[in-house]
Amino acid sequence: MTDGLRVTIWNEGRHEQIHEAVQKVYPDGMGNTIAKGLQTYGYKTQVFTFDDPEHGLTDEVLSQTDVLTWWGHMLHNDVQDAVVDRVQKYVLNGMGLLVLHSGHESKIFKRLMGTTCDLKWREATDTERIWVSDPGHPIADGIGDFIELPQEEMYGEPFYIPTPDHQIFISWFEGGEVFRSGATWTRGRGKIFYFRPGHETYPTYHNPQVIKVIANGIKWAAPNPGASISVERHRKVPIETLKAK
Repeated sequence: MTDGLRVTIWNEGRHEQIHEAVQKVYPDGMGNTIAKGLQTYGYKTQVFTFDDPEHGLTDEVLSQTDVLTWWGHMLHNDVQDAVVDRVQKYVLNGMGLLVLHSGHESKIFKRLMGTTCDLKWREATDTERIWVSDPGHPIADGIGDFIELPQEEMYGEPFYIPTPDHQIFISWFEGGEVFRSGATWTRGRGKIFYFRPGHETYPTYHNPQVIKVIANGIKWAAPNPGASISVERHRKVPIETLKAK
């Protein structure tokens, strides 16, 4: 159990409005399904979507968020740049960020990674076996050797991300592809975890092991105590004045 970490779940929320197949899998919305799973771990959750004012990610919300999860797909380019700037500021100052599935194409993830974050993909009904490659990492706690999902969309290498600080999961797909499906980075004081599974037409976020990985990731990414980062862009007065000899 946790000590009541405050988790903001950001789910784009558009597929559930327009695609019947997604509505059948997530009748209460994907974000609410994730929230319900995380509440069993003692997390305090709140859910926002693209259609909320400022996408729901206001200063008031982010200032009361320990860890933010991000799932997006259709509307990456439509996310307001001012909101991306704001989220980046909070991550650099210690807020944790979990990027899920197609969130690899989000503005915030690409900005924090500094790369295209492109990959190979195909719509499929493949079995995905998510192998634990770093069993000693706290995000893999209690998972065992692997998670097997009977159906998932395929993501494949190469995945254009910077070298991770820790590579925790590697996926194998029925079509023969492999993918670095769980990895972490640090940016400023903030910790970032990318976790691959979560195609909207499959019940991935109903899977207890997937929710456990997300819960472990939240615990790992939670802020550590310490001073916030502040960069003084312009100093009007020198630190000291050297006397001419």
